[in-house]
Amino acid sequence: MAKTETTQHHTVVVIGAGAAGTSVAASLLRQRPGLDVAIVEPNDVHYYQPAFTLVGGGAYSLAKTARPQAETLPSKARWVRAAVIELEPDSQSVTLSDGRRLAYDVLVVTPGLKLDWDGVDGLQDTLGRNGVCSNYEPSLAEYTWQCLKTFKGGKALFTQPPAPIKCAGAPQKIAYLAADYLRKKGLAVSSELKFFAAGGALFSVPDFVPPLTQVAKRHNVGLLMNHNLVAVDGDKKVATFRFTNRDGETSEVKESFDFLHVTPPQCAPDFIRNSALANAGGWVDVDQHSMQHVRYENVFSLGDASSLPTSKTAAAIRKQSPVAVANILARLSGNSLDASYDGYTSCPVVTGYGKVMLAEFIYGGKVTPTLPLSPFKESRFYWHVKKRALPTFYFDYMLKGKERDIAHKPLK
Repeated sequence: MAKTETTQHHTVVVIGAGAAGTSVAASLLRQRPGLDVAIVEPNDVHYYQPAFTLVGGGAYSLAKTARPQAETLPSKARWVRAAVIELEPDSQSVTLSDGRRLAYDVLVVTPGLKLDWDGVDGLQDTLGRNGVCSNYEPSLAEYTWQCLKTFKGGKALFTQPPAPIKCAGAPQKIAYLAADYLRKKGLAVSSELKFFAAGGALFSVPDFVPPLTQVAKRHNVGLLMNHNLVAVDGDKKVATFRFTNRDGETSEVKESFDFLHVTPPQCAPDFIRNSALANAGGWVDVDQHSMQHVRYENVFSLGDASSLPTSKTAAAIRKQSPVAVANILARLSGNSLDASYDGYTSCPVVTGYGKVMLAEFIYGGKVTPTLPLSPFKESRFYWHVKKRALPTFYFDYMLKGKERDIAHKPLK
């Protein structure tokens, strides 16, 4: 589509109205009500993605995860209902799918990431049927629960692709919920559960590997590291993995299945990977503390599309957003960027119905709990926090740009 001659200008242009873009825009407008902020977002529905695992486990309604985009966006922001197809940081503008161009003083890049379903041969052809499911897509999460409810025993496989992915604990969570469900239904003896991870460790923070390994052992979930899913034949119900041994040699491993939960490979959106803003991995290349781009000083990025070396979770965004907002306002005022992000994130690892292990950590894999509870023990309290408190907190507090928080502290 040809570009139009007219370029609209805004002081701040935010790309993406997910957790990061919405919370940043809302906070900017709370602190500076007259600021000219535009949010570029083509989708009409905003999902609370952290609950998708619970949807797949039959413990949460998909309808409760969704709200109209118009209700979640800050009212003082201009909603530009289009997709971005090109970033032009040298001319301080972006090109939209409808041919419009937006110019900016400050650009905030928060479009989330791309689920690369085509990265696994045959996967697109069988998703949502043949027992092949995924909690990473709202339209498929309910099918996960359908597959689990109708599972009568046999072989259930769960996969995790190479990092980085959003919510790196999610591939494990559904395995543990499935195991717990099958135990309660008396199907554990007639079922074989296997968890295949492309990486060499069960979790990115070493301190959490032993307790999570014990959870998998309790559930009789077999752990197979260094196995990357490369192909799925849904009709024959066969999954193909590429196994890499300690010497770096690879071989092909085929596994039959009756139930297959796939976590797809993930990458930055094409318009970022093809732009001057990307690093070698395709992510928006920002300073890990200030979230300012390393080459373009009026560009900021946080959340899943950024190069920040931490887990891609809503909890991370909750800590990133106030820092990004403070530095954006400092940039607009000509002041130094003093706010700093320490890499905090958290992952409520669901280990069964009514049980959660809350992994909280900062850069360097340093464990930093918020509450004086052991981060290595499963807790019913954190189950209620995840299922009941966090969705309300997300929609009514975080997305409204409210920033008061409880400090996390290094584990002694």
